[in-house]
Formats: sequence, C-alpha cells, structure tokens
Amino acid sequence: MDSRPTFRQFLPATLSLLIFGWGGLAFLFFYTLPTVWMRWSFFALWMMALTGAALPVVYFLHLRFPSRPPADANVIVRQAMWAGVYGATLAWLQLGRVVNLWVVAGLAAGLFAVESLVRMRERARFVPPSATRPASPEPAPRDTEN
Repeated sequence: MDSRPTFRQFLPATLSLLIFGWGGLAFLFFYTLPTVWMRWSFFALWMMALTGAALPVVYFLHLRFPSRPPADANVIVRQAMWAGVYGATLAWLQLGRVVNLWVVAGLAAGLFAVESLVRMRERARFVPPSATRPASPEPAPRDTEN
C-alpha cells in the first residue's frame, strides 16, 4: 500500500494561500500607502503567496523523486513553507540593501541544512511496518457434547 498523500488534500490549502497571498499583495500595492503595518503585511502576504506557489512544486518533486520513508503531508507543507520563509527573508534583507549572491546562497544553504537535519531525525525515528503479521489467535474450542 502506498502511503504517499494525494495532491487533492493539498488543493484547498494551495488555492487559499494563492488567492489570499497574491490577492492581498495586489490590494496592498494598489490601495494602501507604504506605512509600517502595510510593510509587515507585505511580508506576511508574500510568504503566503510563495508558500502557495511552492506547494504544487514540492509535491511534484516528492512524487518524482520519492524518499525512504515516503514524505508525508507534514513534510511537504513544511518544505513549501521554507520557500515562503526564504523569499520573505530575502525581501526583508533587501530593505537594508544587504542582499548579494553570497547572502542568497548562504541563506539557501542554511535552510537546506536545517531541513536535511530535520529529515534525518525523522528517518532515525521511523519504525517500518513489520513484515510478518502477528499470528491470529486460535479459535475457542467448541462444545461438542450432545
């Protein structure tokens, strides 16, 4: 039996993140002034938009390159959220004009290392299903006296 999740269970989250993220960004750009609260709203909406866009990509990559044990829904959502955190952090660092190629690569390598360590811990705690099924209990003896 295949324990991989189907994309159908990610569809509501993907659509809601895409609609609220990109729609909120469009509203923010066209109808608000750049105040402090709108700036923080931008980071939150940007993370939502990138996470929603990354969910189908991460799901497809796990479908195309399966791991042992197979990635469950929590892993796929967490990795899509890493993409949102990465994009929001780069946008925040760009405000201070500190983003260059080394910062982009270093942040990506750091997030990749954290996710690799988390996956390594999950694999270490994984208990595979037993190959043999437990023996079924013997049926109770019937009363054969007439």
